[in-house]
Amino acid sequence: MAEPEFLDEPPTAPTVTDYDLAHSIVYLRLLDAATDGADWREVARLVLERDPDRDPDRVHHMHASHLARARWMTEHGYRDLLRRADAH
Repeated sequence: MAEPEFLDEPPTAPTVTDYDLAHSIVYLRLLDAATDGADWREVARLVLERDPDRDPDRVHHMHASHLARARWMTEHGYRDLLRRADAH
């Protein structure tokens, strides 16, 4: 299975998107790394496969926005997933 492509910033829709579903493992890895206090630069290299030394502002924004979306999923997005499951 191919790895999903990354946007600079994930969609900010009020519901779970196809992008969110495709990146759910990435979101979990970002959350785990944040919980462990990992340096964002190392996380960007390992999880997002981006080099923060080449474009630090862009990669930092990418990391921060994906981490924010991952947190949104744990606080709000999961409700949409539960509604979808109940509908099936």
